[in-house]
Amino acid sequence: MSRYQLRCRGCQQTYPAQDLHTCAACLGPLEVVYAPMGAAELRIAIERGPRSLWRYAPLLPVDGELPDEAIGLTPLVHARRLGAELGLARLYLKNDTVNPSFSFKDRVVAVAAQKAKEFGYDTIACASTGNLAGAVAAAAARHGLRAVVFVPSTVEPAKLVAPLAYGATLVEVDGTYDEVNRLVAQVAEDRRWAFVNFTLRPYYVEGSKTLLFEAAEQLGWRLPDAVVIPIASGAMYVNTGKAARELVEFGIVAPQRLRIFGAQPAGCAPVAEAFASGAERYAPVRTPRTIAHSLAIGAPADGNAALALARATEASIVASDDDAIRDAILRVARSEGIFVEPAGGVTVAALVQLARSGALARDAVVVVYLTGNGFKTPDAVDTSGARRVRVAPRLDAFDAALPERDLVEVA
Repeated sequence: MSRYQLRCRGCQQTYPAQDLHTCAACLGPLEVVYAPMGAAELRIAIERGPRSLWRYAPLLPVDGELPDEAIGLTPLVHARRLGAELGLARLYLKNDTVNPSFSFKDRVVAVAAQKAKEFGYDTIACASTGNLAGAVAAAAARHGLRAVVFVPSTVEPAKLVAPLAYGATLVEVDGTYDEVNRLVAQVAEDRRWAFVNFTLRPYYVEGSKTLLFEAAEQLGWRLPDAVVIPIASGAMYVNTGKAARELVEFGIVAPQRLRIFGAQPAGCAPVAEAFASGAERYAPVRTPRTIAHSLAIGAPADGNAALALARATEASIVASDDDAIRDAILRVARSEGIFVEPAGGVTVAALVQLARSGALARDAVVVVYLTGNGFKTPDAVDTSGARRVRVAPRLDAFDAALPERDLVEVA
């Protein structure tokens, strides 16, 4: 076969790597599979590659000249202070808040936009809860494409500034994300646009593998013992498992158990609820109610696959309420200096739960994905209780207002 092809996750039927997203035989989802590669040559090619996600091009479904994009290869932060709070000596934060549009969505869109160009599209589009809209609009601007982004009208206003600044056409829909998705499916039948998370989904989701690829390389080419990942559609979660399998199958890392933990907000937690109840399939959430809008997908496309993966890796999927999410945002900001949006708060809140329950061993290598920047969602946190003073421009006024003894001690 060629370097890669498509295969149905259900019936295993294979197809050439064309502009397809569902199996003609059983209507199951398609995924990309790769031909065998030599481990030594593959690792050398990666290590000599660009300082971006494109260093992993041999394990991505793209062809031809690659763009010069500063996407990916984000910091893997050894979170010593947060780890000490939670009793985890080897806790790492994969800080994807520093990508060009300030979320991990730049990774998946980079692959999808490249594929859209290969297939001859001039317009890329998406259904989004906010972050994907910005990533699609930014990619379109870089590649000289048109962009149309569909979002629920309840998306945080701060997340809509960037797509408009990048020049995208913004379509605000009075409905939930799942209703937006249904509209997009209808539009896709009518317009020849590349919908990155729908018609190009088999290629789009491959970009999310690069988070684990990078973490493994940054750890000295080894898998972590556990990862904690937010679940929206479930695509990142499921493809983290795929990334681990590929790293092992191609001989890049040694085989070892990787437990893949999932995190959802309690106000939209269909997968976490199914996991807790022991159900084989999740029940959709019709009306999400959570501050974590970017995870508010009531009918996640890969939700059932995520359930199966959590059980197969002896992990779990947990939910956190809005108060725990807000607390977690401040916890990681004040311990590690990283400001995350509510999706990151969901992930850190899950980490706190897992650490306190004893699910994570003290000496385990644990990697937590922080997927979006908090400056997009400033209203999600309450800083009214933080120390702030206002003074006249005189030293005596400053000394009176803020004596040295009143400074808050560092924990």
